[in-house]
Amino acid sequence: MARFKEEPSINKIIAEEKEQVGITEAKEELRTRRDTIFATKFFQLVTGPEGAHDEERAVLLPVERSHHDNITILRTIWSADGNSLTLFLKDTTYGDDWFMSGYMAVCDRLVDQDFYLAILYHEWFIIEPPATLEA
Repeated sequence: MARFKEEPSINKIIAEEKEQVGITEAKEELRTRRDTIFATKFFQLVTGPEGAHDEERAVLLPVERSHHDNITILRTIWSADGNSLTLFLKDTTYGDDWFMSGYMAVCDRLVDQDFYLAILYHEWFIIEPPATLEA
């Protein structure tokens, strides 16, 4: 008669591992990982409008850090409550042509955070602003 070994239960393994890690330690580890990922070097700084939001705000864009020096903010549009931001950018990393270098980012501030996260990032053709916007 052949005997088979009992297959370990994944739920049992996870439960045993959870018991070995304290909640405080786990939270601290997650904070450390978050702070490493969202370190200042990954953010593009954007100056807010005059008034309530006139300090620089950090915005996390889905671009490599090597692009940051090549990015120019052409226009910013802030929501009335300051929780959303629309950016029109020029990234000259791969060229300075109007049809290659324009990007648009829609960003939201995460709850209980002081930075904005790009929820939409897309190409945009850079067109000179109409006379109605110049003032």
